[in-house]
Amino acid sequence: MSQRSVTRGLMIQGTSSDAGKSTVVTGLCRLLKRRGISVAPFKPQNMALNSAVTVDGGEIGRAQAVQAQACGVEPHTDMNPVLLKPNSDSGSQIIIHGHAVAEMDARAYHAYKPKAMEAVLVSYRRLQQQYDVILVEGAGSPAEINLRDNDIANMGFAEAVNCPVLLVADIERGGVFAQLVGTLALLSQTEQARVTGMLINRFRGDVGLLEPGINWLQQRVSKPVLGVLPYLHELHLEAEDSLNLDNYSADPDGDVLRVIVPRLPCMSNHTDFDPLGLQAQVELLFVGAGESLPPADLIILPGSKSVRSDLEWLRDNDWEAMIQRHLRYGGKLLGICGGFQMLGKMIHDPVGIESEPGSSAGLGWLQLETILEADKKLCNVKGNLLLDGSAVHGYEIHAGRTTGAALSRPLVKLDNRNDGAISDDAQVMGTYLHGLFESQPACGALLRWAGLVKPEMIDYHARRETDINRLADTLEEYLDMSQLETMLGIDLRVSTKDVPVQVRNGN
Repeated sequence: MSQRSVTRGLMIQGTSSDAGKSTVVTGLCRLLKRRGISVAPFKPQNMALNSAVTVDGGEIGRAQAVQAQACGVEPHTDMNPVLLKPNSDSGSQIIIHGHAVAEMDARAYHAYKPKAMEAVLVSYRRLQQQYDVILVEGAGSPAEINLRDNDIANMGFAEAVNCPVLLVADIERGGVFAQLVGTLALLSQTEQARVTGMLINRFRGDVGLLEPGINWLQQRVSKPVLGVLPYLHELHLEAEDSLNLDNYSADPDGDVLRVIVPRLPCMSNHTDFDPLGLQAQVELLFVGAGESLPPADLIILPGSKSVRSDLEWLRDNDWEAMIQRHLRYGGKLLGICGGFQMLGKMIHDPVGIESEPGSSAGLGWLQLETILEADKKLCNVKGNLLLDGSAVHGYEIHAGRTTGAALSRPLVKLDNRNDGAISDDAQVMGTYLHGLFESQPACGALLRWAGLVKPEMIDYHARRETDINRLADTLEEYLDMSQLETMLGIDLRVSTKDVPVQVRNGN
């Protein structure tokens, strides 16, 4: 296809959060790409602390970056024009077209939504100029009555661009028919008409037992069910938020390295740890408030959207003393981004970038200080670990400027500068780089430093590609493709599932 004037849009909405919207969009992106269709993902408004750096130097939700990979294009800020990064129970950093513009509480943002909608529509129209199909992901549920006024995330957007909607429900949660019927009942008549199909996700067992309910449902709401997707065991796609922040067990028959991460209230980019969780030799544990710290080989302090308040949480939960004991017995300590800042002597926030203006004493294991500044560093980087020269790639998303004597022993040599620090005894290290475990050589070097003698590495990027293709294969098998063709208004009969997907620039 090449006629940009006939760009099609399809919006995937869910009956609840975590219904499977992200995975369905990802699978559909790859399915259409296989057929030679130019396709891009789009999420008008996202609330997530897992983000990615884009080709145009901004940040978007991590899920949209994975969806861009499924499409074979580079992630761009137009794919997620509004990103909300919570830094408290009621406030968020507002990111428009990839860059922070303000800190707002819920009421202030509600008043700001019409302006945010302008940015959303600008991005959508730009994508329409470039792609044949745009697959749009909703947020939460369209039936959240208190959020319907000035809605830009679900039906408000769909109505503004005249986009059909596929409604997804998660049968794992129970009451799947009530989910679908109830959601539709709470929509306006025009919104109900916009829902042109339904999809049941994560089914286990004999689908024949579900057929009477499906027949009843289709008669009740006069809308087709496009398919029942099976539960896909061990499917791994990077999570949009912390809903899927699970512990990972290791293979008990081999060498095992135990890695512990504090479950910080404002933890960001916890997808950093996905490659570790998939390693058979790594037991990855997230430890929360009030939980004791078991013996470990490595403690990793993760990124944080509110470094000083998360540092206070660590102290309130006795982590400082537990880490001291861990180091005394020879354990290793690594800080990533905000966790790196916590390892220093002081953290200064003179103008209140993340919280109230002020300063906090750091944990003091590295001789450095950090000043939080308004300008956020956003870049994709590559270089080498100075542990052993291993190649590493990653990305930076941070507002801090760090100085101090510890930086004279950096952890990473980048193309034109150094990053991070290694303590004199090499027991404590820190870096601003997110994603450093995705590089096989760097991951292996870090695991050896932590005590794993012979790491058996996985190819994380190959695993992600395998799971994207597995998801697309599942949609090919279980979706009613003729119904999908009707919703999209395009011919999907030609399959090119065996053709490799090459990433190209989506500008």
